[in-house]
Parts: sequence; structure tokens; C-alpha cells
Amino acid sequence: MEKATFAGGCFWCMVTPFEEQPGIHGIISGYTGGHVDNPTYEQVKTGETGHVEVVEITFDPEVFPYERLLELYWPQIDPTDDGGQFRDRGSQYRTAIFVHNERQRELAEQSKQAVASSGRFNQPIVTEIRDAAVFYPAEDYHQDYHKKNEKHYKEDRAISGRDEFIEENWK
Repeated sequence: MEKATFAGGCFWCMVTPFEEQPGIHGIISGYTGGHVDNPTYEQVKTGETGHVEVVEITFDPEVFPYERLLELYWPQIDPTDDGGQFRDRGSQYRTAIFVHNERQRELAEQSKQAVASSGRFNQPIVTEIRDAAVFYPAEDYHQDYHKKNEKHYKEDRAISGRDEFIEENWK
């Protein structure tokens, strides 16, 4: 098993693209990349901890290679927005790929370059590729939020602008 860690704005919206894929053994919403130990959601959402909301994915690379995870990741985000994602604004919602080894780094850099050279966007690709840092799981109520609070999740996602952006820029 390997880990993959992706920041793409609200972590609730980053679970569903990956969760029912073969070879995915777990997805945990959480925080990483900051300077506060054991941060809470209330702390992270201020933007003052340095952490970003992420999903940590445990996967079997023999069944679902890292390259496929990257192929799913990019179309979930606006890689040109360094101020957050969609209606979620602030550094805690910026995009990043946190790599766990050199092979992941190479593949992430290649995929970023492919997005940059695709002609899909007129602005620079600002999604960072960073070393994986200590991962802190989010509070229990954030885990599988889209299942536990389906109505609120759907309402929140509908007004976020994410789906319209994906349809317009990635389909």
C-alpha cells in the first residue's frame, strides 16, 4: 500500500472522485503542511496555521497506479487559482500535491507539466508539489461528510461553483 495526499479546496469535495475506485483502501480528510501540531478545523479555517485541507488516500499501486490518481486529481480543481478554490477562499484551501517519495514527485511534476502545456488554461498552473508532511486527520464529523450529511453536502457543492468550473474547463 502507498499513500497519496492531495489538497484541492474543501476536502469534502475531494473524497468522492476517488472513493469507489478499485484499489483504493481508504480516504481520510485532514490537514497538512502547516506549523501547528494537532490543529483543529476551527484553527485551520482561520488560515493562520499554514495547513491546507487535504485528503490522504491509501491505495494499492498494483491495482490503481499513482498516475491514475493524478489523472483524477487535476480535473477536480482550478490549478490556476492560488487564493483558494471556488467559493472557499484562503491559503487553507489552496491546491497542492504532497508527494511521499521521489517517484511520486517525478510523476506529479510530469502531470503538472502536461496540464500546463495542454493549452487548457491561459494562466500559469500554481498548484504546488511539496514533500508530504505530518498528516492530521480531521475531526470525525468531517469524515465521509458527503454520506453523513448528504443534503448539506449537495447544497454546499452546488453553490460552490466547482461543478460548473469542471464542466466548463475539464469536460
